[in-house]
Amino acid sequence: MTGAGNELAATVRTSQGTYRVLVGSGLITRLGEEVKASGLDGRGFVIGDSALYPASVRAAQDALERAGITSHVMTIPSGEQVKSLDTARHIYAWLARLRAERRDFLVAVGGGVTGDLVGYAAATWLRGVPFVQVPTSLAAMVDASLGGKVAINLPEGKNLVGAFHQPKLVLQDVDFLKTLPPRELNSGWAEAIKHGLILDADLLAMFERDAENLKAMRGERWVDAIRRSVAIKAEVVSSDEFETGETRILLNYGHTTGHALEAVTGYGAFLHGEAVAIGMSAAIRIAHRMGMVAGELVERQDSLLRRFNLPLRAPGVPVDKLLAATRGDKKTRGGAIRWVLLEGPGKATTRRDVPEKLVREVLVEIAG
Repeated sequence: MTGAGNELAATVRTSQGTYRVLVGSGLITRLGEEVKASGLDGRGFVIGDSALYPASVRAAQDALERAGITSHVMTIPSGEQVKSLDTARHIYAWLARLRAERRDFLVAVGGGVTGDLVGYAAATWLRGVPFVQVPTSLAAMVDASLGGKVAINLPEGKNLVGAFHQPKLVLQDVDFLKTLPPRELNSGWAEAIKHGLILDADLLAMFERDAENLKAMRGERWVDAIRRSVAIKAEVVSSDEFETGETRILLNYGHTTGHALEAVTGYGAFLHGEAVAIGMSAAIRIAHRMGMVAGELVERQDSLLRRFNLPLRAPGVPVDKLLAATRGDKKTRGGAIRWVLLEGPGKATTRRDVPEKLVREVLVEIAG
């Protein structure tokens, strides 16, 4: 039976359709049957991170072929720099040569960069074709693969060109995580910790209680933490698909400064989760100086992030450039940044009245 037992971590309901998020061990071998169960019956165009070839990418193709699905494979380089119009054109040319049709589908095998790029290609090829997410990094599993936000970067900023294009299936094989270096894993945990900080005090407490076991992937709690984080994001996406309300934007906690930091440093100095951790460090200090949270919560967040070996500061980054980059944030309205800030453990809100002087003071501290 497809999607059996507790492997079904969440069901996302959107205007573009309903899709399942499966989380478990060895799921890649079931990709073909799960694709068919999701209603897809065309050819599969697998696009994977070249660092994962042949193991993970070929495993995805083999699973499709075993289910009788004709497939083709393309690999792309690793790194945030490939989320570009140039790479998208390369994908379009490949699809054109193979005469990809609207009934065909793309499969993204890789981290968040691959998922964003392939999703953007799927959203724009022939005005939109289906796609499937097979995330291989923890950050992609708990965040980027869910919710249909697909995009590419411009030199002027991250994710400025994109669309909302929901996948037809998200299949997460946690065995992929066992080959990741600790730094990559910790970067992914940053996004899951974020979910606890903004929406689920119990999940936050789980991270504080079991940090060492989660980091080492001992026992079953680490998979439970992934499933709970996935379920939180699925609930948010289902209730605020296009980020028009006040719910989905909360998922951007730490991302205003985090995205700015990535842009200023050329997307090479920090992993995404590391940049988000620094962004959360800035956000909670802003909240504290605005009287929204006590110093105890600042220390609590700092302590947890440190336990996962995540950075809290970015020494030497030019503050003026960092401040200017925050103004290009997609959440800006009428020239005012909508900051996502904490009001307490598991409770976040948005504020448009954060003085730029206060932001500068905090950024000076973060970059000091």
